Amino acid sequence: MDYNLNGKLFRSVSNSENRDVDAATIFYYQQQGEIVTARYMGGSIVEGHLIAKVLPGGQLDMRYHHLNRAGEFMLGKCLSTPSQLPDGRLKFSEEWQWLTGDGSTGRSEIEEIGNYDRTNSQ
Repeated sequence: MDYNLNGKLFRSVSNSENRDVDAATIFYYQQQGEIVTARYMGGSIVEGHLIAKVLPGGQLDMRYHHLNRAGEFMLGKCLSTPSQLPDGRLKFSEEWQWLTGDGSTGRSEIEEIGNYDRTNSQ
């Protein structure tokens, strides 16, 4: 699947119980070729960043880190699979694992909610 995440906003629509990200967390994506980055914050996340490589077929192989409101630094990895919603927006179904804490795994989904102005972005 071909897409460009540059300037796209996403929000979590579902997540496992062992999560930090919730519906109040907003992701600000950027993309240059096969490299994708994002800054994320909101809800229980004070500040977070991710970096991913686009795999053949469009999946994202990513690593992420953030500081949560409990004052903990959290690190993880995720395989994110894209699909298109009926209205044309992008959705990613994610399988992730904590690389800190208990090392548990989870599943989540994020959906595109709009665009942002990258020249004045966070």
